Amino acid sequence: MARRKESDRAQQNNDDSDSNPNDELEEEPDFDDPEGYEDDISEQDLMGDLIRQRPKETDGVESIVVIDGVPQVGPERIEKLQNVLRKLFQKFGKITNEYYPLNPDGSTKGHVFIEYSNANEALEVLKGTNGYKFDKNHTFTVNLLTDFEKYNDILEKWENPVPQPFKEQGCLQYYLLDQDACDQFSVVYEQGDKVAVYLNTQPEPTLLEERPRWTETLVRWSPLGTYLATFHAKGIALWGGEKFQQIVRFSHPGVQFIDFSPCEKYLVSFSPLADSRATDEPQAIIIWDVLSGLKRRAFNADKSQALPIFKWSHDDKYFARMGVDMLSVYETPSFGLLDKKSIKVQGIRDFAWSPTDNTIAYWVGEEKDTPARVTLLELPSRNEVRVKNLFSVADCKMYWQKSGDYLCVKVDRYAKLRKDKSDIKYSGIYYNLEVFHMREKQIPVDSVEIKETIQAFAWEPVGTKFAVIHGEPPSTSVSFYEVKTGQTPTMVKKYERKPCNQLYWAPSGQFIVLAGLRAMSGTLEFVDTHDFTVMNTGEHFMATDVEWDPTGRYVATAVSWWGHKVDNAYWLWSFQGRILKRVALDKFCQLQWRPRPPSLLSAQQIKDIKKSLKKYSAQFEVKDRLKMTKASKELVEKRRKLMQEYEDLRKQKQEKYAEQRRRRIELRNNVDTDETEGRGGELEEETVEFFIKEETTFIDE
Repeated sequence: MARRKESDRAQQNNDDSDSNPNDELEEEPDFDDPEGYEDDISEQDLMGDLIRQRPKETDGVESIVVIDGVPQVGPERIEKLQNVLRKLFQKFGKITNEYYPLNPDGSTKGHVFIEYSNANEALEVLKGTNGYKFDKNHTFTVNLLTDFEKYNDILEKWENPVPQPFKEQGCLQYYLLDQDACDQFSVVYEQGDKVAVYLNTQPEPTLLEERPRWTETLVRWSPLGTYLATFHAKGIALWGGEKFQQIVRFSHPGVQFIDFSPCEKYLVSFSPLADSRATDEPQAIIIWDVLSGLKRRAFNADKSQALPIFKWSHDDKYFARMGVDMLSVYETPSFGLLDKKSIKVQGIRDFAWSPTDNTIAYWVGEEKDTPARVTLLELPSRNEVRVKNLFSVADCKMYWQKSGDYLCVKVDRYAKLRKDKSDIKYSGIYYNLEVFHMREKQIPVDSVEIKETIQAFAWEPVGTKFAVIHGEPPSTSVSFYEVKTGQTPTMVKKYERKPCNQLYWAPSGQFIVLAGLRAMSGTLEFVDTHDFTVMNTGEHFMATDVEWDPTGRYVATAVSWWGHKVDNAYWLWSFQGRILKRVALDKFCQLQWRPRPPSLLSAQQIKDIKKSLKKYSAQFEVKDRLKMTKASKELVEKRRKLMQEYEDLRKQKQEKYAEQRRRRIELRNNVDTDETEGRGGELEEETVEFFIKEETTFIDE
């Protein structure tokens, strides 16, 4: 029943005595909920931001840590103890309060309460000092104050956890069982809207899987090829198995970069927007356990650091990051600092792990009268196995050989140095290649001087050679050096005036592609470094990427839509430089070969197979011919089928065209245009000439 407003009722009684009492009453809207109505919108949906800022019972308590194992000292030594502990614990954050319980005689009880400005700092104290050896008689035990309540709530009767049902994932390495050892590759096209995975069969690749909106940006294979990672607004998903079913998901909103550990045990995800959100713990960098999908540890990000922020050892035992004047090495599976502390390195500029050993190479810049230096550090012993001092250094870059036998440090040296108020300028730049022989006694170092600008450097993955592009375009040269035990690297070949800016070695070594990408219009040169024969040259105009397949049999070149908006396509080549396939896709973005794990064969077994390869080559050739014959028959049959479909469609359209003849004549004022179209009887031909240019040539008599 609608209700009448009191003000309207009073006004009508006083001023409107002549009104009809049967007039309809003015209605007002009723905003009340009907009886029994239940609201299905949660407070979290309506006021999520405010709820996250709501005070909690633990506020002011979560930032307090309790340190046990502190030395018990008398009143005369309390001040000295406080200064020592304060110096230690101030490294982790701002201390707002501290309390030292005392005995009746004024001596300390052996434990201390310290309050920090926020809970994150208290967590860092827990991770960095729990188990810290203060001296030979005292080791700290650190807990959060809130942990005591948690431990008091433990049930007296143990309840076994409910086992989670096992989910069969199938064989994730099935692709290694292909009899012909054909490799797979992924393709992202239509501006990222479609992703397809192909098997590189000959003469035509076989489509294995194609899905729309499989990823929102790009895809990435794991280092051993087990998983395919896709990027989404809410996080990362890993796919695998024959049907590429989803294996695990990692929730990390805004993720833009990921990095797998070499053995695929862990995944690092980075979201540059995470630190801008108000959260109780770091969210920018998260390390995940791939098998369980659990978060192992999170870190804050320094915007000035280059990606990847963390670098992994070859066996997943350690990962490290560089800070200001320090190198922080963490160990797994505890994910705590190695030996509970970072390594102090004044002026550290960059570092790199050996691909086969737990050895870190890092370099330190010049500081006043102190020269720059490159240091090789063994872990976990922290033993410096080699130090090389360098003078007049502007910059360094380190390149490990894949087998870990050699390390090359490219040193940019200067002849003159000029310091401004806010900048340092170098002049007379020249270059040195410092080659460390890692397998030799005392790790000798050889130097190769190159006067010209170095554009690119690359080690042969399996072998002892390295290649260098030097000089200024377009007059760049390519030099090949060979490193032998106990000898200085020697130049074995030099190519003059090569239009290239990138080097791409085959995964198995020996073969290399000299590529001039992007501004150099996509020139390609295929070289056999066994005798330095140029097997072939080619061009993929405006190519942006070059990718070798894992076996070294095929090369893919691509023009990505991310780099150029036209002529987007990928081409497949043989390792000898013969073009095999040209595939143009709408807004093609990315091609990636699926990696393979390292071979289980020993180096000697691989060497024996190469020696006896000719014995098996005849069998392979027969098999290839049969395959090509079968493929040719299938191709002919496919073309015949397409031709028949075309003829049927053409006949159908011709019949329909004939049926509509009478109607066309009626619509065209009874003029039969079928007989005049394409004929010259009723058409006029007009010739138009344009004056383009005039040239005058004088001939001497």
